[in-house]
Amino acid sequence: MFGLDLAQLAFVGLIALAFAGLAYVFFFESMARQKKTDDRLKSVKLAATDSLGKFAVRDRQAEAVKRRKSVQDTLKDIEVRQKLRDKNIKSPPLKMLIQQAGMKVPVHRFYLYSVITGIIVAVLGVVLGSPLYLAPGLFLVGAFGLPRWFVYFRRGRRIKAFLREFPNAIDVIVRAIRSGLPLNDGIRLIAQESQEPVRGEFRRSVDAQQVGVSIPESAMRMSEYMPCPEASFFGIVIQIQSQAGGNLSEALGNLSRVLRDRKKMEAKVQALSMEAKASAYIIGALPFIVATLVYLTSPKYIMILFQTDTGHVILGCAATWMSIGIMVMKKMINFKF
Repeated sequence: MFGLDLAQLAFVGLIALAFAGLAYVFFFESMARQKKTDDRLKSVKLAATDSLGKFAVRDRQAEAVKRRKSVQDTLKDIEVRQKLRDKNIKSPPLKMLIQQAGMKVPVHRFYLYSVITGIIVAVLGVVLGSPLYLAPGLFLVGAFGLPRWFVYFRRGRRIKAFLREFPNAIDVIVRAIRSGLPLNDGIRLIAQESQEPVRGEFRRSVDAQQVGVSIPESAMRMSEYMPCPEASFFGIVIQIQSQAGGNLSEALGNLSRVLRDRKKMEAKVQALSMEAKASAYIIGALPFIVATLVYLTSPKYIMILFQTDTGHVILGCAATWMSIGIMVMKKMINFKF
């Protein structure tokens, strides 16, 4: 029985092997074709994936090159415009100088006031005992020196007030942008709520936008009326962001941080240079203090300088050399940022 079972099992196995051989013979070609088809589809998909990857890399590289070129062109254009603006900042015309000082005096009226000031200074000099030949010099000082000095004084004080408030204004714009408001709404908010002179400058920008000037162009014009590097930085950031894109809130936040760091550095330098400034003040005031003490102790001895022509020449030479020395000391202790 055991041997019969083995024979039956062997017979069944041979039959199964025969059927498997027949199936392999009949289906081998079909299986081979299917395998080739699958391999070809896999290779095509792989090639397509590689091609898409290459195209994506090439597109990204082309986009990066295009963006870099756009930034470079924008920077060149900004540099050309900035040179023209710097020329107006260093030697602005009188009308622009008056506007930068925040004054609303017409140019012809300013000239009238200058002539009146020159006449008053000349008359006061003659009344106080100055020789008549010094009257034209006093008139020139009163007509051209004092009025322009006053305008530059007002201009410097206005720039300082602008720099104190400007970083806070940028922070307000950054918060407005991060909350979802557009840039022009943030600028309009500063033009309504901020302090002078920041409010006036941003109001001028809003007025320019209402007549068709773009936001970047109006931001770049701010440095014409507020001649300081910080206003130029603001315009450059807005201009680059409009041309190349990017996160405007982050860029303005970095600008605000840079402006605050510049202010801290300026305060630190002023604190470290106070000793040199005190020495310069003492040296500059020493001749006047000595002249006052000599006048109090022996007035006849020093009045020769004021009553004789030789004394007048000596006083003129002394004033000239004193002015040169004061200007040199001012250059030595004046640090610009």
